[in-house]
Amino acid sequence: MLFTLSSLKVGEVAVIANLMTEQGLHHRLSALGIRPGRQVSLLRRAWFSGPLHLRVGTTELMLRHQEAQQVYIRSAYLGVDE
Repeated sequence: MLFTLSSLKVGEVAVIANLMTEQGLHHRLSALGIRPGRQVSLLRRAWFSGPLHLRVGTTELMLRHQEAQQVYIRSAYLGVDE
């Protein structure tokens, strides 16, 4: 089952499944390491649908909530208990 990155809870880890963005944003996110198959974890979440503080590999970055809604993820533990 796929969810959006914006639905991730603090401390959770997931794997990026797909980017449903326009081309410019797709290239920018890919350059930041946000691409299918990469593991991502949510470190902090700002109030009122503010930006998300993420870790992708060894890189930490902030991503707008609206952009996170266009990034689809799946459980990092798929196949362990599911």
